[in-house]
Amino acid sequence: MNSSPVIKSRALIIVMSDFHPRSNLSRRKGALRDASRLFKILSRLNYEVKLHTDKTAEEIKQIYEEESQEEQGDCFLSILSSHGEEGAIFDFYGRPIKLNQIFCMLSPDKCRALAGKPKLFFIQACRGEMLDEGIQIEADSMVLQEDNFAHYLTIPDDTTVMFASSPGYAAFLNLAGSIFLQTLCNLLEAEERHLELTRLLTRINHRVAYEFQARGQHKGMKEMPCFITNMTRVFYPFSECRTESNRQADGHIFNVTSRAVL
Repeated sequence: MNSSPVIKSRALIIVMSDFHPRSNLSRRKGALRDASRLFKILSRLNYEVKLHTDKTAEEIKQIYEEESQEEQGDCFLSILSSHGEEGAIFDFYGRPIKLNQIFCMLSPDKCRALAGKPKLFFIQACRGEMLDEGIQIEADSMVLQEDNFAHYLTIPDDTTVMFASSPGYAAFLNLAGSIFLQTLCNLLEAEERHLELTRLLTRINHRVAYEFQARGQHKGMKEMPCFITNMTRVFYPFSECRTESNRQADGHIFNVTSRAVL
């Protein structure tokens, strides 16, 4: 009796590195370094990975629309990296794309293949005011926006979203990449990849908060990632024995909506 082929979990990476000249947005040096490293690591961890760069808002929505029609494995992962503001990232033309619109495209009513399955988003973008020019580290920000928590309330069921910075604050990027996504990569290449999801994300918080300091004009400035989740069971997204670990973990149920900061 032939067993059905195992469907890989899918990972979608969308990175904005260069922008249209009329957008008045600076090139994000180091962003492609993040993307390349993430692609290799996630592929080694048995994800089916797709990478897209420098897309328009319409193209980004189309990419997620197509993704919602795909067969899905036991979870879905997406990484978004761009300039941004609270609740939005910017496309190739500098136009804002609301994050809640992206999240909702993978909700159970829009993507039945992901109903009841974990959905993970990592957002590398500023959520507040742009830093001054002339520094070694770039900031992925436009202008300071009013604190807006609406997108927290519209994430689909079984979703976790991790942001590179706290509301109102900048996220840092340099030629070597972003401290947030490079820290994620470091942990996924180490034993921490076997951690349960919320423990892994808290470990990222700790590493970025306590081991990173900006250089140049803003020497000493810090970055504090945070995450929100409405997942109701423990989950091991990066363990080599992911499917078996998650099956065993189903007996350990919890119900939490959290924003974890150290």
